[in-house]
Amino acid sequence: MRRGCVSLGNTICDDCQVVIPYPERYLAIDEVDGMEVEEGGTTRHYCIQCSLKKGYARYKSEKGEQALTFFPE
Repeated sequence: MRRGCVSLGNTICDDCQVVIPYPERYLAIDEVDGMEVEEGGTTRHYCIQCSLKKGYARYKSEKGEQALTFFPE
């Protein structure tokens, strides 16, 4: 399950190991062997750049502006 979150400044990206600063957005997702699952699994945290790279996030055009979303298409 995907959850879009706001960092309090103490969250570390599980992919690139960077500290996600306050108030930047990040993704918390449940995975098993690198695959997204609805229940169970291990909760992993990804910064925006790693979420985009893994295909968990995307930008969509909304009202003439680019908006980041963690929802699948």
